[in-house]
Amino acid sequence: MKITALYVYPIKALRGIDLKSAQIGPQGVSHDRRFMLYEVHPSTGELKKIQLDSHPRCALFEQQIVPGSQYGESTVVVRYHSNPPQDSGTGEEDNALKVPLEPDMSTLEKMDVVLHSSPAAAYRMGDSYDAWFSQRFGVNTILVYLGDGRRAVLGKTLPPKAAQEQQQRGWVSSLTSYITGSQGSVETPWVTFSDVAPLMVTSESSLRDVRDRLLNGLPVEMYKFRPNIVVDGQGEDPWAEDFWAELTITPGQDQGDNGVGPEEHTLQLTGNCVRCISLNVDYKTGKPAEGDPGQVLKRLMKDRRVDTGSKWAPVFGRYAFLDGRHTDGITVSVGDDAEVTRRNTERTVWDWPGL
Repeated sequence: MKITALYVYPIKALRGIDLKSAQIGPQGVSHDRRFMLYEVHPSTGELKKIQLDSHPRCALFEQQIVPGSQYGESTVVVRYHSNPPQDSGTGEEDNALKVPLEPDMSTLEKMDVVLHSSPAAAYRMGDSYDAWFSQRFGVNTILVYLGDGRRAVLGKTLPPKAAQEQQQRGWVSSLTSYITGSQGSVETPWVTFSDVAPLMVTSESSLRDVRDRLLNGLPVEMYKFRPNIVVDGQGEDPWAEDFWAELTITPGQDQGDNGVGPEEHTLQLTGNCVRCISLNVDYKTGKPAEGDPGQVLKRLMKDRRVDTGSKWAPVFGRYAFLDGRHTDGITVSVGDDAEVTRRNTERTVWDWPGL
């Protein structure tokens, strides 16, 4: 197989950025989902996560990472593509928001946030950012940065050694020990604002099956499934990834021609991704799609409800962690070889408490 696409999402839920090469560490692709948006209840102040399923307007926000040479520091540039487009005289389409990729946390207000029952300390980016997003979402919105915060992995979607230790302690005990810092003999993996694992791997062979068999040829773009790593699935049956346990990536020959051969990189694939109505969002309108494009989730549910831990949700893709041996991280590129080097005999079971 070959890697055919790589994506990063600096601000969770907004459009992804297509990469040719990616730096990957224990928390996934560099800068992935380090920022997140929350809706603030006007009277109670309660925070509600902003994601595509509940806020389809997220699809109208485009992100771009701009190196520091242009603005003085590396920046995430966000542009809002309003629908219908604003009159050109307003300058709306060119009114970009520039977010520092690595903000100075000493100047930011610290606050506690929760995503999928996993709490974290984060930093509020400030009024100017909040006002920009609030105007476009039409609700009181805040932008937060994870910074030095971290979220515990609550379910069993963990690499094998960490999963074994968590099973011995139980997830409540694991969360407590994670917060207090007494994490046992295995360094406990943690996540940013990614849902439950640092990486998402998907297969083009499975997407073709969705298009050809379930949607009668209706085109559906892979970016709607919000992966980090896409493989072509060559030599693998559609949905074979349900059983993938380990994926070994080998850089192309031009990257490994150093006399000793290319270095192999290993990912541990630990759980299925169960899907929600975000698949039905029209990225041109920022609304639920009409007609057949709005039926993607329903069509998948016909025969892809294959995870007994989440029996009402269809599966597409696998969650993954970088193997713990790669302490310095790895670099992967489009065109790299990918090989399944370990398979499960049975499907893994969804197991995130309360989600």
